[in-house]
Amino acid sequence: PLGIGGLEDQTRPRPISFQKQAEYYLDISDKSFRHHKYFNFVALNIIQRRTAHLHTYFTVQKPNFEKVAQKLVNISPEILQSVATHLESEGKASDLSKEQKEVFDLLSKVNTISAKIPGSQASKLSDRNTIRAFSGYFGIGHIFLTMNPSAAHSPIFQVMVGDEEVDLQSRFPTLVSAAERAIRLSQDPVAAADFFEFSIKMFLHHLLGWDFVKGRSTHEGGILGHVRAFHGNVE
Repeated sequence: PLGIGGLEDQTRPRPISFQKQAEYYLDISDKSFRHHKYFNFVALNIIQRRTAHLHTYFTVQKPNFEKVAQKLVNISPEILQSVATHLESEGKASDLSKEQKEVFDLLSKVNTISAKIPGSQASKLSDRNTIRAFSGYFGIGHIFLTMNPSAAHSPIFQVMVGDEEVDLQSRFPTLVSAAERAIRLSQDPVAAADFFEFSIKMFLHHLLGWDFVKGRSTHEGGILGHVRAFHGNVE
């Protein structure tokens, strides 16, 4: 109502990035932003588009640089759009014109580097290289597991979304109906993400004995002894 607190406010004494401010709004006690139907999607879309624009690069082999650079300058956005439309409609490559076929020639000689964009092919390749580096330094991993903690059936998640009637001291806490738990999960995806991160950290800390503060195994270790390192990816 006061017209302040907006994202990227130029009059703010200390600037705050768009992403940090959006994350802050999702973590405050007022859950208006968490429960908003569009805020999460719009904010994430803006962040992804900015990341794609600022952290995407082209690499070309040196012998092809001059030729590729000239083609990139001469090719028009209309040609690129026509090729994209043709491919979306599952058209044949043989039906393309000479100018349109040059787009495929460019694609074969230009590599797109976007390692900082989550979910991109380059980010997946970066993760694979990290895993290979771990294997080279620590040795091949001994245990591979997939963790999928269920927020809908967890008493801890119900407390995270604000249910004060759940008794976590009880062995079998009384929960609301399955339908109500599903509604809570759909209404508060931020709490679901917090629950997932909390569950993974507690598993690593209490069962495997990993100290996140010191970045190493605790002195006592865990159920499998002392962990030298671990690597995890979130789908």
